[in-house]
Amino acid sequence: MNTLLGVVVAHGDLAEALVHAVEEITGITDALVPVSNRGCDRVSLEERILDAVAGRPGLVFVDLPTGSCFLAARHGIARHPDMRVVAGVNLSMLVDFVFHREAGLVAAEERARNVGGQAIAGR
Repeated sequence: MNTLLGVVVAHGDLAEALVHAVEEITGITDALVPVSNRGCDRVSLEERILDAVAGRPGLVFVDLPTGSCFLAARHGIARHPDMRVVAGVNLSMLVDFVFHREAGLVAAEERARNVGGQAIAGR
């Protein structure tokens, strides 16, 4: 089973900040790739996302469930059945993801949604 890649796509410097924080907390530096929408249109952002994905299976975490990052991620990976998009990225879901990247794509997606939601609910 392949180890999944996480690509964090967000506005401004948020993706880089989240990835850096996860690396500081976990010590794992090869699990997440940050992608910013800064200075690009949707097509350019799709290209950035696809470059970051580099044909590997995994999850694309986006900051908002609408907007340029979400639309570019959904459109960019539409032809990649081994990639999924999760919106509403938060630090808890990313920290959990890096420790459970071998769970398989469907399980990792479900886990990210559950952990992220529980973090928001304060559980």
